[in-house]
Amino acid sequence: QLQLVESGGGLVQPGGSLKLSCTSSGFSLDLYAVGWFRQAPGKEREGLSCITSTDGNTDYADSVKGRFTISRDNAKNMVYLQINSLKPEDTAVYYCTPTHETYYIGTRYCRRESIFGANRWGKGTLVTVSS
Repeated sequence: QLQLVESGGGLVQPGGSLKLSCTSSGFSLDLYAVGWFRQAPGKEREGLSCITSTDGNTDYADSVKGRFTISRDNAKNMVYLQINSLKPEDTAVYYCTPTHETYYIGTRYCRRESIFGANRWGKGTLVTVSS
């Protein structure tokens, strides 16, 4: 059974940091580019960042550029999202999924669009930023 599992969320004060983790079962993340997404109550889902399968190339939404850092450890089947300088508007459920990846002239690129249907997403991890 294919499964995505996110962890690391919690309650944090504004300005604080968190490191979210993502792993999978039933398939290996190292075969895919992987992205982080979030959904806040009453808002549309937002693609935050992605990282290619092997090159380690990344892409970020403007809203998180400079504060969020995506990374991966393929040997551990893990993808991470380091979130710094948290703001109340970062409060949301955070998800990871495989994303689109293209290969062009020797370089891989990812897009912050999931290739998994909604029924394959994990439960996410809740990040609450509040004083």
